[in-house]
Parts: sequence; C-alpha cells; structure tokens
Amino acid sequence: MTTTLKIDFVSDVSCPWCAIGLNALEQALLNIGDDVSAELHIQPFELNPDMAPAGQDIGEHIAEKYGSTAEQQAQSREMIRARGAEAGFTFNMDKRSRIYNTFDAHRLLYWAGVEGQQRQLKHALFAAYFTDGEDPSSHEVLARVAGTVGLNEGEALAVLRSDRYADEVHERERFFQRHGINSVPAVIINERHLISGGQPAHVFEKALRQIMAEA
Repeated sequence: MTTTLKIDFVSDVSCPWCAIGLNALEQALLNIGDDVSAELHIQPFELNPDMAPAGQDIGEHIAEKYGSTAEQQAQSREMIRARGAEAGFTFNMDKRSRIYNTFDAHRLLYWAGVEGQQRQLKHALFAAYFTDGEDPSSHEVLARVAGTVGLNEGEALAVLRSDRYADEVHERERFFQRHGINSVPAVIINERHLISGGQPAHVFEKALRQIMAEA
C-alpha cells in the first residue's frame, strides 16, 4: 500500500546544508520506493533578508554572524564539502567568495512552482551558487539558470524585473516563521512532523518510514 506524504522543504538557496538536505531527502525517498508517494513543495526562507544588493565577503559575513575564526571556517567548509559528496552534491568552496540577497531567487522559485519546474530550478540554483560560484541575486544569472531547466528565459526575466510573487513569498516566509521555523533546512511532513537540518539519507529514511507506519 502506497502512503502519500506532503513534504514542505523550507530552505534558502544560499544555505549549504539545504543543498545537502534536499539531495539526501530525495535519496531517502528513492530508497523507500513505491511504498511512498511524495508531494514535495519548496518553501522560501531567507537567511539574510537584509543583505545589501552587492552582497558581502563570505568569510567576513560568517565571522560577524557566528564569531567563527578562519580555522573554524576552514573546518566547516571541509565538513560541508565531504557531506555534500556523500549526498551527491559538489561544493567548490574556492569559487564561492560572497553571500548575496536571495529574495528574487525565491520569487523565481515561486513562479517555477506555478510552471511545474520548482524542484528542478532549486537544484540548478544550488549548483549555480555552490558549484559554479555564480551570483544568485543577479537577474541575468537567475534567468539563464531557469532556461537550463526548460523554463522560458524571457518570461523568467520579466518576472524578475517586476514585483510578481513578492507578496506570496513574504506570506510563505511569515507563515513558517509563525510556526517556529527559524533555521533551515526544515522538512515538514504532512504539516505535523518536523525534521531539522541537512540530515544524511538514512536519517531521513528512518524518520519517513516511522511517519508512514504511524499514518
């Protein structure tokens, strides 16, 4: 018997653990196979909603926000790189020198959801930023990346140059904040169960199987 799960994946495109978590979650669903039918919805969260348009040097940003030393940052980067490789995602840490505002990326993801290509665009945006070191606040970069997953590049640019879906993204962000989501990734199953963090695939699989058994 197949169990249907509604999964809200709350995340930011500038969050490395979100890239790890999405890949691991999808691997867990593949491992479970035909026993589960997942409705996966990508939901917005901004780690740095007040980030200036030009962004900020990532080392400086992490030092200011978390008080991390250069040595601690290097250790963290290596941990993320290794966990990414385990989950099938490539982090090229030397290519990512700045952190950017991601609100327009979330607006584009909302539009991609309307067009039925949301998860594909999410993966492509993770790769553009973490693998290729591109600027996810750039309208030109965002539109080009949308084109690589089969979305209309011209329409993507038109969305970005307007304020379309701004209200919808803000509403979604406020909804999850009101429900206690203040760090990402946050994986919410059937609007009841929360799995926090970029967990390995086997952790997601165990949690999903337990939820399915209870259902």
